Amino acid sequence: MKIDKKIESEILHVAMVMDGNGRWANERALARLKGHAKGADRVRHIVRASLDMRVTHLTLFAFSTENWKRSESEVLGLMSLFKKFMKSEAKKLLINGVKVRFIGDRSKLDDPIIKLMNDLELMTVENDNLHLSIALNYGGRDEIVRATKKIAEKVKLGQINTDDISAELFSNNLDTFDLPDPDLVIRTSGEMRTSNFLPWQCAYSEYVFEQSNWPDFNKDIYQKILNDFKNRERRFGAVLK
Repeated sequence: MKIDKKIESEILHVAMVMDGNGRWANERALARLKGHAKGADRVRHIVRASLDMRVTHLTLFAFSTENWKRSESEVLGLMSLFKKFMKSEAKKLLINGVKVRFIGDRSKLDDPIIKLMNDLELMTVENDNLHLSIALNYGGRDEIVRATKKIAEKVKLGQINTDDISAELFSNNLDTFDLPDPDLVIRTSGEMRTSNFLPWQCAYSEYVFEQSNWPDFNKDIYQKILNDFKNRERRFGAVLK
């Protein structure tokens, strides 16, 4: 179904740690890359579901700064899947009004994948139905260090002084400088840790640790989580009367 007009809804930013591809494959006696390929198919499904459920911002944790520690064959396979996904999904994302951006440190990625990332961002820059952010070579601590270096350089050049440094200024130097903070973080596969994902931005996010592995995560599970989220009382550190 083509979506040709802006979805009118309140801002709802969902961030996801897509965990469990390898576990899904192991349970079926398949190679880990088969699980990652199935996980890529699940991304398509969840992007479509997010549009249907009027999620306005979706951030997916695709590859962390720590994932380089995996075997060379798995890393190369993942990079190949990322390239394949961007090539095959570009037109669909454009037609469905999805604005794509990538967060993370691109310096360690090879030139072909960086070009695909840049092209996809440019192609979809005017879209506004869903803001899809893909965290690729992303680590929360790495992002904070990079932001600190940017601010330090501005101080060094005399563009700002130390009294100008605030939480707002710091946020404006993160990869997510123009995005709302996540309202809800979903991690699949039952693991109960945040894995260095958006630590600054998720200070007051709600968390759900879903038991399903990422390849099994579907629209029905997603909808139930969103329904439950809507019933949560968010306090942001205050005491509500």
